[in-house]
Amino acid sequence: MIRRKEIGFGLMYRDMWQSAGKYMPRVDQLEAIAPAIVEMGCFRRVETNGGGFEQINLLYGENPNISLRKWTAPFRKAGIQTQMLERGLNGLRMSPVPADVREKMFSLKKIQGTDISRSFDGLNDARNLQKSFEYARKGGMIAQGALCITVSPIHTDDYFIKLADTFVSMGAEEICLKDMAGIGRPASIGRITKGIRERHPNMIIQYHGHSTPGFSTASALEAARNGADIIDVGMEPLSWGTGHADLLTIHAMLKDDGFLVPDINMKAYMEARSLTQSFIDDFLGYYIDPKNRHTSSLLIGPGLPGGMMGSLMADLENNLKSLNKWLEKNEKPQLAKDELLLKMFEEVEYIWPMLGYPPLVTPYSQYVKNVALMNAIQIIKGKERWSLLDENTWDMILGNAGQLPGAVHPELVALANAQGKSFFTGDPQDLYPDALDSYRTKMKEKGWDLGPDEEELFEYAMHPGQYEAFKSGQAKEKFLLDLAEKKNASTTVSKSEVTQNTNGEAPRRIWVTVNDEQYVVDIDYSEQQSQQRSATTTAPAPTPSPQMANGAKKAIIAPLEGKLFYTRDSSEKPIKVGDRVNVGDTIAYIEAMKVMNAISADHAGVVTEIVAPAGTDISEDEPIIYISPN
Repeated sequence: MIRRKEIGFGLMYRDMWQSAGKYMPRVDQLEAIAPAIVEMGCFRRVETNGGGFEQINLLYGENPNISLRKWTAPFRKAGIQTQMLERGLNGLRMSPVPADVREKMFSLKKIQGTDISRSFDGLNDARNLQKSFEYARKGGMIAQGALCITVSPIHTDDYFIKLADTFVSMGAEEICLKDMAGIGRPASIGRITKGIRERHPNMIIQYHGHSTPGFSTASALEAARNGADIIDVGMEPLSWGTGHADLLTIHAMLKDDGFLVPDINMKAYMEARSLTQSFIDDFLGYYIDPKNRHTSSLLIGPGLPGGMMGSLMADLENNLKSLNKWLEKNEKPQLAKDELLLKMFEEVEYIWPMLGYPPLVTPYSQYVKNVALMNAIQIIKGKERWSLLDENTWDMILGNAGQLPGAVHPELVALANAQGKSFFTGDPQDLYPDALDSYRTKMKEKGWDLGPDEEELFEYAMHPGQYEAFKSGQAKEKFLLDLAEKKNASTTVSKSEVTQNTNGEAPRRIWVTVNDEQYVVDIDYSEQQSQQRSATTTAPAPTPSPQMANGAKKAIIAPLEGKLFYTRDSSEKPIKVGDRVNVGDTIAYIEAMKVMNAISADHAGVVTEIVAPAGTDISEDEPIIYISPN
């Protein structure tokens, strides 16, 4: 059968970087590559901004509003549609956003040059997208509703077809099959696409699939054969792996199958490819884990998305270092990165049904991954599963962010009841009152300009913490320091880990870092050398337990590494010296892996000392406060 339907391509340039690592190119780099992308002549759409993009700009000290205006301009001039990704109730961040801030986002992004809003809800709760479709259309954007493709007993083909019907009835003008983990089976992708096409013959359908477990090329073909209009692609050197199938492969495959596809200017393609590689060589490569460039069928089971694999591997490495310190201190065998990764994957598969089958997409993929990692670590330490359940995950479980597709396991319901937590069944937006006026007042008090079209006001309201760090210069300073450290450490072995220990003993194990990958090297000495060491080495003095320090006072210690806070929001009052706390009371929060972890008192008493100030980067097992039992 000859198919003569025309297929368009969407370039996922922003998502390519987010799926590979932590950062995106600077605005000057984006401006440099835009003409080459235009000259390639084959893209109907280019993804220019969305969830995560603006926070990344702020983290390395760049104004995202200026960046977006400059980045979108050449595409709009060339007649190429620009597209953003937004997270429904969560807007452009990981946590819920007030309605007035959400509404401001759509009108502003249209002014800044974005044509299409791809809106998704991480739970596939259509209620959270009603306002997104309404605000997008009101702001002059095309409202696209995205189905978060997930494989579970609940997420059937019929489930997704009916969900698309609901989106259209709410005002969605296009539908996207957002196969964020690339685990959608090709035949199923074809059936879902066909079902939507039969019900909505004139609706634009776009397929977005990551390459992580290897299905996406076949899925793209099935989507096209069953009525999709646009296929999202990546391009070298950031295609495949946790990213997207490469333009050249998808183009050749569809052309061979009889579809009409636009020609590719290969000279421009090679220029864009070369420029992208130069950005990697400049600084972005220091934040790309090499394993994110690999396709892995291991991810079929846990179903974690490619878009979060960059942060996942960074989180895994940080927690592994902390865990190995604990294992060494307790004279237990240390773990390699792959060992902890596999334990985490197995834990994801175990807990996901218990959490109600949330689609594994931002932010819920992050929550499930975090809980799985914390559970795996706590179990290794001989502690209970769920003993470090962060506040963001609790919000998901309790319904504060929307309705879970499945039922929460009775074990978690019992845990919630035991902690006095209440389940919520109303509209989640009602829990987050309007906030623009309060941020407008704060900016006037600080003497900050609201910006053209109040874009700086929006930025502050959407990303308050990151925006303040950006305005103060702390964000850029911290980024430059971190980059310098990564450059210096990229191919060196830490001197302190190779030289003799302070007690004169030669090392038995060293950690070698090569191209940002850490390897554990065990050193085997001769029997005579070992005997000499044993005879001359004096055992180090035992370190006193923090809980026994300062006489009768006991410490509440940090159970994990992260940034310490004493309140979660302005409605809370921080703990102070003289306050009495009971077992189970929340005394602080530690922000780790993009979520807030409540730290509870494990003994009662009166606060006698606050050791670590708010905003401190605290290590595991460090004291937070001291409590006297009197």
